[in-house]
Amino acid sequence: MPLKLNVIVGAAALVLGGSVQAQDLIVKIGHVAPTSGPIAHLGKDNENGARMAIDDLNAKGVTIGGKKARFELLAEDDAADPKQGTAAAQKLVDSKVNGVVGHLNSGTTIPASKIYFDAGIPQISPSATNPKYTRQGYKTAFRVVADDVHLGGTLGRYAVKELKGKSIGVIDDRTAYGQGLADEFDKAVKAAGGNVVGREFTNDKATDFTAILTTLKAKKPDIVFYGGMDAVGGPMLRQMKQLGIDAKFMGGDGVCTNELPKLAQQGMSDGQVICAEAGGVEGAQKVGMDKFYADYKKKFGVDVKLYAPYVYDAVNALANAMVKAGSSDPAKYLPALAAISFDGVSGHIAFDQKGDIKNGALTLYTFKGGERSQIAVVR
Repeated sequence: MPLKLNVIVGAAALVLGGSVQAQDLIVKIGHVAPTSGPIAHLGKDNENGARMAIDDLNAKGVTIGGKKARFELLAEDDAADPKQGTAAAQKLVDSKVNGVVGHLNSGTTIPASKIYFDAGIPQISPSATNPKYTRQGYKTAFRVVADDVHLGGTLGRYAVKELKGKSIGVIDDRTAYGQGLADEFDKAVKAAGGNVVGREFTNDKATDFTAILTTLKAKKPDIVFYGGMDAVGGPMLRQMKQLGIDAKFMGGDGVCTNELPKLAQQGMSDGQVICAEAGGVEGAQKVGMDKFYADYKKKFGVDVKLYAPYVYDAVNALANAMVKAGSSDPAKYLPALAAISFDGVSGHIAFDQKGDIKNGALTLYTFKGGERSQIAVVR
């Protein structure tokens, strides 16, 4: 009899213990970025930013609707490929994630956004800048960086007014991001009275640019703009030097990385590159960003590549909205996300009617001694 009683009491304790654990609210956050392929270094940087946010939220012990929340990251690789991107999106939907941060590229973010919208799952891109993403009418789509209209326009005006460019060559990689950014740059140069002497294109996996660079060289450009990522921009800079093209090199956030000097392999000179990152902090906010960079390096043993702080803020935006709504149910916290307003590590996070970041900043950079050097923060 005593033995049976002990078994019953033990079983009761197990059931009780299980019920206590069951009270924890499991919140699944999906993340998608290219963690394979030419820009895997940027995709891994994004994923690290998400993991850091998840770990910090769990360490704080966030409560949603009276229940302690335990955040879990479901990470997928889209290899910067639209088809793989939509497959990853459907996988996250099938896994019943509560929200998604991603994708990195505009070319994967835009097609995936339809899948998340149909499922009613909020999506925040930390890096996709093509304007189309938030102009499709999807109330589930948000981004925490300025778009290409702002990015390309600012760089185009800067090329003419500040760098005094007289003959400007434009190259893009035919992706949604690269071509969209180059189009906006092209428009802004012409609107500012500048002269685009040639428009060439390559692809995001190319390694030989001799033909298009030789064509541009004949037109004697003083500035070459490239719409694309650092994996192509670096080798392009190296080949420009080999061909004797003495021109400034401009690009958007895709080339504005600490990896660019390594990828260029001595192919760039101090001050030659002028690029802009979508986002930026100054004054007191810079202290928070500097701390993030230091904490990131301590946690992962490597420096931030580019977008990790924006991923971190995007994850926190989802969590903040859930806390405000008292629910992790996408349908219930979506209105709170649309109205969110808080200070993140990358600046103030609040969205306009389209889902774009309000008053988005840009940071202009150059490179000196192989290190990225800030020129100015502009809005």
